[in-house]
Amino acid sequence: MFDSLSNKLQAVFKNLRGFGKLTESNVADALREVRVALLEADVNYKVAKDFIERTKHRALGQEVLTSITPGQQIIKIVHDELVALMGTGAPTPINGPVMMVGLHGSGKTTSSGKLAKLLSKNGRKPLLVACDVYRPAAIDQLETLGRQVQVPVFAQRGETDIIKIARNALAAAQTQGRDLVIFDTAGRLHIDEELVQELVRLRDLVKPQEILLVADAATGQEAVNIAEHFDKALGLTGIVLTKLDGDARGGAALSMRAVTGKPIKFAGVGEKLDELEAFYPERMAGRILGMGDVVGLVEKAQEAFDATEAEKMQQKIADQSLNLEDFLSQLQQLKKLGPLENLLGMLPGMGNMKGLSLGDSQMKRVEAIVQSMTRTERRQPELLNASRRTRIARGSGTSVAEVNDLLKQFNMMKRMMKDMGKMQKKMARTGMLPKLRM
Repeated sequence: MFDSLSNKLQAVFKNLRGFGKLTESNVADALREVRVALLEADVNYKVAKDFIERTKHRALGQEVLTSITPGQQIIKIVHDELVALMGTGAPTPINGPVMMVGLHGSGKTTSSGKLAKLLSKNGRKPLLVACDVYRPAAIDQLETLGRQVQVPVFAQRGETDIIKIARNALAAAQTQGRDLVIFDTAGRLHIDEELVQELVRLRDLVKPQEILLVADAATGQEAVNIAEHFDKALGLTGIVLTKLDGDARGGAALSMRAVTGKPIKFAGVGEKLDELEAFYPERMAGRILGMGDVVGLVEKAQEAFDATEAEKMQQKIADQSLNLEDFLSQLQQLKKLGPLENLLGMLPGMGNMKGLSLGDSQMKRVEAIVQSMTRTERRQPELLNASRRTRIARGSGTSVAEVNDLLKQFNMMKRMMKDMGKMQKKMARTGMLPKLRM
């Protein structure tokens, strides 16, 4: 989502790094470009204006003017201001009832299922409650999601009073030993008073710890207006931003908290049911500015990688003996973490590497290419000269260009895993992150 904004900001900062000394003139020029980039990304006009003013005030202070590396200092200031714009700190743990609210089509029901799965992974025992009694097949959709994430769903078909449904659901949760209840409420194509009052009555009954507005990031500034309206009526505690993996310009995500004062707590980063993540402003700011999110990458690896294989791989990375057999094995594991270009975006300086997504058909071609090599070639890729590559292409039914692309990806992966290993060890030494669980 933030690709365009990220590319433009990184271009501005690349120019700033070349300045030996910052002046009011070149700072103003750089921040003018930053302002244009923010507005083109659909950031609220007032939010962008205030952001630039705060950044300019800090950038022209003694802190920067006396800095040995003033360009890097300004990048840090912009990073800090981005974090402040999106909110600081990690989301608080959810221990009480949750109301999911939003307009029809925002992804509310799917996000309810995703949240239930995420909370289950964290040791909770959620119960999903079908409180959308108006949309056809809404109960069916939630029950299907419940089966997929292995979380029970409470529904009363034919009942239209959501207060009765909610009261019975709370009793059922206690009987079934479920320690957290998620209410999937009804949406509308637009905000109306009847919808709002129904949600107010539900809120007063269940007294939720969280009232989360599910907002489609592609809605742009209209999502901010929707958030303001729901907050005024219900007192939102946070926002779930969906479709953060899409091609929307991202301004809503940057404007939402500044305009409403409500934090973005979760972000939908894909269509799969395990692709809902806690929203960390510090990490998102790092990714926007090309600094990566190594902490997030290591956390993903801890969840998806086989412990024994990870230990072997760490040793291979350490002694620089990673080969194409390992490459194939690791690609198959990396698929569990999502598209490869998204992972590269979590490494400093590698966010602009595109075209590395591996689908099923591409994986089959990779397997065919690697299996067309001799064991010696797989273990010593440096032997693959032009004639060997031609033979491998014929044997795998691919082209020499595809063989070359595979070897390029192999070298990129070696670099990625080497950097990840270094950063993980460094953070473990400084106490920022525990070592990978083995």
